[in-house]
Amino acid sequence: MSANDRVTAAFIIIGNEILSGRTQDANLSFLASKLGEIGVQVAEARVIPDIEQTIIDTVLELSAKVDYVFTSGGIGPTHDDITADSIAHAFGTETFEHPEAVAILEAHYAEGEFNEARRKMTRVPRGSTLLANPVSAAPGFKIENVYVMAGVPRIMQAMVEMLLPTLQGGAVVESRTITVLVGESTIAPEMAEVQDSFPGIDVGSYPYFKPGASGTSIVLRGSDIEKLDAALAAVTAKLEVREIEIWSGDHK
Repeated sequence: MSANDRVTAAFIIIGNEILSGRTQDANLSFLASKLGEIGVQVAEARVIPDIEQTIIDTVLELSAKVDYVFTSGGIGPTHDDITADSIAHAFGTETFEHPEAVAILEAHYAEGEFNEARRKMTRVPRGSTLLANPVSAAPGFKIENVYVMAGVPRIMQAMVEMLLPTLQGGAVVESRTITVLVGESTIAPEMAEVQDSFPGIDVGSYPYFKPGASGTSIVLRGSDIEKLDAALAAVTAKLEVREIEIWSGDHK
């Protein structure tokens, strides 16, 4: 990978509690933002249940499509924490008690607290490497291009911060934003024309509604800064022809 390459990632959120609505995911936006800072673009995200074959199929599919796969959830001490075993089976291996993981948790827990359930958190696929967990100690792991982490946001996000320096990014995607005080349907033809003229730039329109005001934020994203600025100039010119007032920035 080089600084000009497009480096991609996928995020797999594993857990019945997410799909049931009991728990709300807070990790995707964090991960996408942090990866974007180093030039890794999240190309796809999925939420899947705690079902072994679903985990196996999803991991194998996405690991073949993108440079990095990240997962959250299912590596705790309970019966439904099946992510480690499932990913081990996906790569044709089994889990084992990693001696370093055992040592980490023995040091973390008070005498008598490192019970059999917690010992389950030391099991990782053979051939994997541990990922540091600075919050609750129980490590995640990496196998092939798959990074497996806890689902609890505070833990997962701390783990991401630890592993970011080990990742190799590519071209960083930048954005340009302007806002107009009209609905997105009013400017849809112009936006389509700009998108067709600049295929390497992502042209998005995002309506907002506030008391006494509504409009659309136009967001352009791309890694080629010259083309990005040219696309912004094209949008601006088309809006000025129609005498549509333009505000700079995002009207959140």
